[in-house]
Amino acid sequence: MTNAFDEPDGATPLDPDEREGLRFPHVTTRGELNELEQANIQNGLLWLGRRRKGDVLSESFMRELHRRLFGEVWSWAGQFRRTEKNIGVDPLVIAIELRKLLDDARYWAANGTYQPPEAAARFHHRLVAIHLFANGNGRHARIATDIYLEECLGHPRIDWAEGHGLEHANSRRDAYISALRAADGGEYGPLLRFVAA
Repeated sequence: MTNAFDEPDGATPLDPDEREGLRFPHVTTRGELNELEQANIQNGLLWLGRRRKGDVLSESFMRELHRRLFGEVWSWAGQFRRTEKNIGVDPLVIAIELRKLLDDARYWAANGTYQPPEAAARFHHRLVAIHLFANGNGRHARIATDIYLEECLGHPRIDWAEGHGLEHANSRRDAYISALRAADGGEYGPLLRFVAA
């Protein structure tokens, strides 16, 4: 049994103050935490299906999406992180970098700058690289990317996991992390292959 706060490779560790935001202090294992978060994500996806369509390329939507996906588990869900992490921009410029990404994504959609899979890969990578929140960034970014694909680009969603859970160590997760790291260096080929698989 692993401790609830033992992170898999590629995940962002929480600092003690962020851990205090867990709404269920009885949770002691990673499995229990994963189950709670997955149940919350399912509720968030139900909310997505019921919501009125609107501007998904806004800071308020990105924050609300995170709150809906993780707010039943973490008290700070939907709030930009305030601490430095092993990935991500300085917390002081999160809102600025997000605004630039959302403006770029809007431009790509309006002008057909990239084919939908490439626009999705670039959007997803930058959202992960900014690292808006203390936890849940990968899951949030995958869901946000799927919404971008559907609502802004008229394209089907990506099968991110291909039957594997990306929150657990497996070959699909390894390929995903490797593709994101390649994109960090400007090489989008592996991420494009990943999203197109």
